[in-house]
Amino acid sequence: MALTIREFFEAAEQPLELELICGEEHLDRLVPEPAMNRPGLVLAGFYQYFAHKRIQVLGLAELTYLRSLTPEERHSRVRNLFQKDIPALVVTRFRHAPEEVLTLSAKAGVPVMRTRMITMDFINGGTVILDELTSPRGRIHGTMVDIMGVGVLIQGTPGIGKSETALALIERGHSLVADDVTVLNRERSGVIMCSAVDVTRYHMEIRGLGLIHVPSLFGVASMRVRMKLDLIVHLTAQEGDEGIDRTGLTPQSQEVLGVDIPMVNLPVAAGRDSSLLIEAAALNQKLKLLGHDAAKELDDKIIGLLHRQSTNG
Repeated sequence: MALTIREFFEAAEQPLELELICGEEHLDRLVPEPAMNRPGLVLAGFYQYFAHKRIQVLGLAELTYLRSLTPEERHSRVRNLFQKDIPALVVTRFRHAPEEVLTLSAKAGVPVMRTRMITMDFINGGTVILDELTSPRGRIHGTMVDIMGVGVLIQGTPGIGKSETALALIERGHSLVADDVTVLNRERSGVIMCSAVDVTRYHMEIRGLGLIHVPSLFGVASMRVRMKLDLIVHLTAQEGDEGIDRTGLTPQSQEVLGVDIPMVNLPVAAGRDSSLLIEAAALNQKLKLLGHDAAKELDDKIIGLLHRQSTNG
């Protein structure tokens, strides 16, 4: 995914207290490697293994070193830095960039920014933002809820009762993440994080009622901004018992952004409390994550019993 300095600046301007010093006309430069680098060795004259494709950060150490040089040396070192075609330069601690940096960055067409944050905090925060901007993204139809720390995506055909089931779960003390459309973001670790579309966040559409504002009805604890995807539940219209897994010994999964997510098919029928069943499915998944698989343990017990009976017989 191609990332520009403009996209990074717009995403980091508020959380990282970032401001543009010069180079506004060059904000469409690409960031070949979504990471940060401190160019101390390059300023000292060592150019081997220089990560020039990354956003460069000048902290207190680099600025102090530049001030220790003669004007001619400083101009030469900064010129060599910009000749490496870096994407952008950020000065931390709200320090003033040396005059050579401003002059030579304009000639090289490289944006220069600065932040009030200390260098370590800026690099940590900037790395997180770069990861979010470049990680695989997508949208999926379904309602996302948080059930006791387990992120559950409820899917099914239109009108089958996804939002109504989620509403019942909220009434039971659980939290809504997104209704109807869920935004997906795969992090570098492989975890799928889910959130709502900005426009519809905090709202649900309930057939017969229309739109409701969830926090106003159930309190702020009824909403989660982001949640990890742990389980997918497909609500299906029940048509007999054919094809229904009655043991849970055959695990199912669904691929989401290249990651296999555990999946459960849950038949919906009159008189069945879907919210209670999804809550049980979420807690059962939580036990599995802790290494406790009830279906497998029971199967092992039955096999062990049959083995003992055949041995004694």
